[in-house]
Amino acid sequence: MSTTPAILTELEQALGPGGVLTGDGIGEKHHVDFSGEHACAPAAVVRPGSTEELSAVMKCCHAAGQGVVVQGGMTGLAGGATPQPGEIAISMERMSGIEEIDTDSMTATVLAATPLQTLQEAAAAAGFLFPLDLGARGSCTIGGNIATNAGGNQVIRFGMMRNLVLGLEAVLADGTVVSSMNRMLKNNAGYDLKQLFIGTEGTLGIVTRAVLRLWPQLPSKTAALCALEGFPEAVALLQALQTRLGGSLSAFEAMWESYLHSVVDNVETVRSPFADRHPMYVLIETEGSDEAADRERVEAALEFALDEGIIVDAAIAHSERERESFWAIRDGIGDITPLLQPMLAFDVSMPIARMPSFLAQVDREFTAGFDAVQNHVFGHIGDNNLHLAVTTGREADMPALCDIVYAATGAHDGSVAAEHGIGTLKRGYLHESRTAEEIELMRLLKAALDPKGILNPNRVLPG
Repeated sequence: MSTTPAILTELEQALGPGGVLTGDGIGEKHHVDFSGEHACAPAAVVRPGSTEELSAVMKCCHAAGQGVVVQGGMTGLAGGATPQPGEIAISMERMSGIEEIDTDSMTATVLAATPLQTLQEAAAAAGFLFPLDLGARGSCTIGGNIATNAGGNQVIRFGMMRNLVLGLEAVLADGTVVSSMNRMLKNNAGYDLKQLFIGTEGTLGIVTRAVLRLWPQLPSKTAALCALEGFPEAVALLQALQTRLGGSLSAFEAMWESYLHSVVDNVETVRSPFADRHPMYVLIETEGSDEAADRERVEAALEFALDEGIIVDAAIAHSERERESFWAIRDGIGDITPLLQPMLAFDVSMPIARMPSFLAQVDREFTAGFDAVQNHVFGHIGDNNLHLAVTTGREADMPALCDIVYAATGAHDGSVAAEHGIGTLKRGYLHESRTAEEIELMRLLKAALDPKGILNPNRVLPG
């Protein structure tokens, strides 16, 4: 794909000074997303400042058959925002801001490039909670969260990003603006068009604005780190806590021994609250309105779990500092990632009952195929999500490791992309999770909304 001078001139006329970057004016941040894979300079970077300007950009590109890649916070891990040769990058960075916090309907209306943390802080200042939370909160954007149907740490209580979106506005490949800024929980007037753009990774349209749900901000958080003998006990703990704590359980983060102790042994600021090592650990957190009563409920639930032999030990955070220290262990993957390079970060999901068999299979095949493999496993479990940080220390082994993990995922009725998306890096494995009929229907949707194939081409769908 080649970009002509004529279309660059058209885009400069549509966007004005500073709206189009070329040559040395294109910063390296536009070359690759956080995956770090296959960096490539785009032919140009366009920076629309409004829905109308983005519409004008897409009309030009559609008429010329010019391929584009949409870029937000560049925190993606699937290569979806990384340019391919000849593509123009559409940077959404100028379309940032919160238009309204509606305290009556408990909604926020935001522009697509608004950082997640900015929305979280604005909601908190108004006395509300926006519950989506990711480690990349300071950089990832609402538009990217919608495009990838982001998950994060509180899915067990609040659901994925899909559950938080009431309405949105998007620009199609030909520049058509579809504004469906619904503010109501109940609205069955025809097709729910926003679903075309949630989780489809910018391949069917570019999200520009959204109406998002807020919740009352609860003043009490209680966190505890539990030690267990294994996976069956983790499942029993999840069920016991859901029974005894009900809807207040907001996080359930499982960490296998290899992961937790890799963090503890290599990150100076992190330590385990337990004197002994254990096969498995679970970080739980609840949210409520009465700190003393909430803590008593958590303590009672953990005492039950201890008496029943579900857990062997537990440490409850008695301060915000202790709570943050527990989360620092869970979030320590960012600290140890440089030590594991070259590394593959797998993001898969499957029925809870299939997880032990899946992990046994991949470890068995790792051992049979390679001299030494480090496999650090952690995940949310309650929302079916597992993360695997895998390395042999050899770049050449990466494709074979991918084949093993994704084939095992398919064999266990799982998804090769629980929350990170397909992008470019996993499109060759989509068949492990979706049937041929499903993929063909996806192709029909793509052809209907983007007949020239210019919008995030060669992403998500297999070649």
